[in-house]
Formats: sequence, C-alpha cells, structure tokens
Amino acid sequence: MNRTRFAPSPTGPLHLGHAFAALTAARLADPGQFLLRIEDIDQSRCRPEYEALIAQDLRWLGLDWPQPVMRQSERLPAYQAALDRLAALGLTYPCRCRRADIRAALSAPQEGAAPVIGPDGPVYPGTCRHRRMADAGPDDAIRLNAARALNHLGLDEVAFHDENVTPGLPHRLSARDFVAGVGDIVLARRGMGTSYHLSVVVDDADQGITLVTRGKDLLDSTWIHIILQKLLELPVPRYHHHRLIRDEHGKRLAKRDDARALRLFRDEGASAAEIRQALGF
Repeated sequence: MNRTRFAPSPTGPLHLGHAFAALTAARLADPGQFLLRIEDIDQSRCRPEYEALIAQDLRWLGLDWPQPVMRQSERLPAYQAALDRLAALGLTYPCRCRRADIRAALSAPQEGAAPVIGPDGPVYPGTCRHRRMADAGPDDAIRLNAARALNHLGLDEVAFHDENVTPGLPHRLSARDFVAGVGDIVLARRGMGTSYHLSVVVDDADQGITLVTRGKDLLDSTWIHIILQKLLELPVPRYHHHRLIRDEHGKRLAKRDDARALRLFRDEGASAAEIRQALGF
C-alpha cells in the first residue's frame, strides 16, 4: 500500500492544477494513506486564511486525511539537524551572493557562454565556494557543494525511476552533468533556515512517504532529492510525475490565476463531481 502526500503552500487559493495533484495523490494512495502537509516555510507570503481555504477546498472535493497536519514552520529543528549533518561531512558552505550578484558573475565576459539553467534557475558560479561554515553570518544562505557531495557518495551518476514518465526506464544523470547542470543548490535560504529541496526530503522521510506524486515541472528536482536522501541516509521513495493542467493558451496554471480558483467554481454553483469529472477522476 502506498503512502502519498499533497503539500501545498498557503500563499493563495487552490486552482484546478492543485485539485488534479491532490486527487492524483489520493487515487494512488488507495487503499493506503493520503496525507496533507502544509509547506509554509516562506512566512512572508503564507497566510492562515489560505491554509483554511486549502482544507475547505480539499474536503469539498471529497478528500480526507489524518490529523494533525504537518507544517514546515514547526519543523525548523529537524531541518537544522539535517544541515548540521551535511556540514559535519564538509559538504556545505555559506553564500552571501544575491540574485543580482549571481547574474553579474554569470554575465562577466570571461565566462564566455550563456548561463546554464538548472532546476532552480541559472546554475550558481561558485563565487562563495571557498568560504567556511565557521564564517557563516545571519544573512548568508547555505549551499551544497555538489562536486564534493558526489565524490563523498562515490557516485558516477544519479538515477531514479518514475512510474508515469517513461515507466520502466531509469532517468540517469552523470555526476559531471549534475555538477554542471544543477550545481551547488541552496539548502537554507537566508531568513528561512531551510529550502524546498531540504525540507521536502526530510519531511517525506519523517512521514514515511512511499510514493511521491507531483507535476512534471519538478522532474529535474528529483536528481537533487535523490542526492540528499543518500547523503542523509534516508529512504528513497518511488516517484510519479503527473501531467500539468494548463489554460487555453497552454500555460501552466499559477496561484495568481484566480479565474480557475476552486473557491470560485464553488461560489458559481459547480459541484465537486463536475470538477472531478473534468479532471478525469
């Protein structure tokens, strides 16, 4: 039996894309267990009213989940413990670079080529890689030294299977391509104490998630999560990256797209059965 989760951020109302993701997770859990997790590490954008609306929308769709709900804002000690473990292995360093600094470094004439775009945007050029964790300040982010991490694991490549995207065939990425195309990802953003990549790996392990369901737009992030799971000696779940719900122009739905918010469909008299049918459930 599968244990799955739906992990939205309470930064806006849920839309049809979220409904599809939640229903997919619940369907693939059956007859196992479907969990709700609130990813609220960005306290500057998260709102209690949106968290309440998430629960209303999901229950309207006919979904249920165990209580209490895990909230990332209550789990900072767990993320710090993971960071401390990686730091003890000598795999992290503090980074003071802002986005403008990174853009400037990547556009310098000596670089000679267009920036490589990874799962989190332009691959970090390594400006602060020489810094030591002992020199970290309160305004620093914490990054993973990708090359050192892969060397520590003794990996020539990273591989994982996805049950929906080319099922049965492994997705492979060489260690060299990981360093060049993913790079030194942020493990803890300044002022937050963690990042999506670190927290999702720690949370999935602590909740015993056996099947991670999420959109295909996060497929490339899975390379990062596999590396972190191995470094932290955590279980590696199975993965199912599902299709994305798009608008009439082919654009992926975003939270700012209020026209497709579930609460508006409810207010206009749509039934949950109609929404489920429209999404293929």
